[in-house]
Amino acid sequence: MTLRIAVPNKGALSQSATDILRESGYRQRSDSKELVLVDVENDVEFFYLRPRDIALYVGEGTLDAGITGRDLLLDSGAKAEEVMSLGFGRSRFHFAGPTGRYTSLEDLEGLRIATSYVGVVEDYLFRHGVDATVTRLDGAVETSIQLGVADVIADVVETGSTLRAAGLDTFGEVILDSEAVLITRADVVPEDFEIFRRRVEGVLVARSYVMMDYDIEQARLDAATELAPGREGPTISPLGKPGWVAVRVMVPRAGSQRLMDALYSIGARAILLTDIHACRL
Repeated sequence: MTLRIAVPNKGALSQSATDILRESGYRQRSDSKELVLVDVENDVEFFYLRPRDIALYVGEGTLDAGITGRDLLLDSGAKAEEVMSLGFGRSRFHFAGPTGRYTSLEDLEGLRIATSYVGVVEDYLFRHGVDATVTRLDGAVETSIQLGVADVIADVVETGSTLRAAGLDTFGEVILDSEAVLITRADVVPEDFEIFRRRVEGVLVARSYVMMDYDIEQARLDAATELAPGREGPTISPLGKPGWVAVRVMVPRAGSQRLMDALYSIGARAILLTDIHACRL
């Protein structure tokens, strides 16, 4: 049975979603006007949809899985669930109001809140016992306060420059940390989905790790492997040079340069870093 996957057709998630799928070995569209692409070799059909609609299609079982934002998934109320986070499209939701007027969540009691994410905001208020009126506005919610439509807004905040330009400032705790996620229908594992999930996971791991090779004296091997134990342990091979061994180990990309310095300081030589394009763990 062909696996049917939803992919964002535009917006902040679109290009990164396409990139991770292509790196996972799947065909992807070359024309942004294409709405459907069939990858015959991998028996997968991709549907390019509005990011806000993807959770609904997946939750209804029309499609098997999809890539969307955690914010859009939660806001939709669809019967879909997050399988894994994908590490791109990160955003943070805050309440914001006129600078200095509001300081805490309790200040929202009885106020009017404008947002593009009614489901997310109403759920947050309910969980914190705050009674306020939430109104959906699509885009440019910052102007709603100036126009008298709302007292406060709830929106994605990146640098905060747009808010400051409108005379607004954030307050209270973060409402939601969002990023791109892989989703499926709740409590349903689509046929052949596990292969797809492993491929995507393999790319995520490959992006986070590098392969490190180095030579070291056998006598110093324990100290070296303590510094760099690797995911499954190092691969160790004898060298033609008496008393020396060659070591290959998978290490986190973050901090790999400092690790090279530390290994060099205890006697490792010929230290090489190599990118990993994909893996299965």
